[in-house]
Amino acid sequence: MAVLKLEGITQEFGGLRALDSVSLEVEAGNIFGIIGPNGAGKTTLFNIITGIYTPTEGNLFFKDEMITNTSAYNIARLGVGRTFQNIRLFGKLSVLDNVKVGSYGITSSSFFSNLLGLPKAKREEKLVTEKSLELLELVGLVEVRHEYADSLAYGDQRRLEIARALALEPSLLLLDEPAAGMNSSEKLELMELINGIKEQFDLTILLVEHDMNLVMNICDLIAVLDYGKKIAEGNPVEVKSDEKVIMSYLGVEI
Repeated sequence: MAVLKLEGITQEFGGLRALDSVSLEVEAGNIFGIIGPNGAGKTTLFNIITGIYTPTEGNLFFKDEMITNTSAYNIARLGVGRTFQNIRLFGKLSVLDNVKVGSYGITSSSFFSNLLGLPKAKREEKLVTEKSLELLELVGLVEVRHEYADSLAYGDQRRLEIARALALEPSLLLLDEPAAGMNSSEKLELMELINGIKEQFDLTILLVEHDMNLVMNICDLIAVLDYGKKIAEGNPVEVKSDEKVIMSYLGVEI
């Protein structure tokens, strides 16, 4: 079953065509990688999938439901979570509060019930806190839960973003360059974390990443973008030996 389907997605900004008729199908339970040089349209594609942009042409389907003109808020509530290429944490909130913010997108209590401290709101707040602590334990940050998010090391901030995205209880998780700024040992830990959360939460993962070692070792399928066009798609072995991919991006076979 295709969790996510893109049909002929084109995105134009003025006279610039950032994406040109891109079609993809992401099957349930897969880790699907998107690679390509800077400016290839990878983050633009993520922004379309999550409702930040409405495509100039084409349609998107999430679990067979068309979401082409759906707001970012409602796409998140459907079960699409993401991290960002440029970390977007609330720096002056605690690590714990950053994760709790992710949960509030799917709670049912209103602003006023929370403000008045009504019983339902109190129960939900307790559950949100418990779930957030479990996610921080999972990503190895529970010991620093009371520290400001912007006091964390860069790699820890990346893992905090993943925990916050998981708080939304997504079925599709988009990771935009999660290994950026990490050293070799941190990248190995990240690969273990991604594989672990995929199994534990029964996730489908869409991954944009420049680290080819990570991509080739973790992804089931990979699509390659170049100047907004999809130039290749297949498993890691097929992609790394594709002549168009080698010429436009890899340079040499891995």
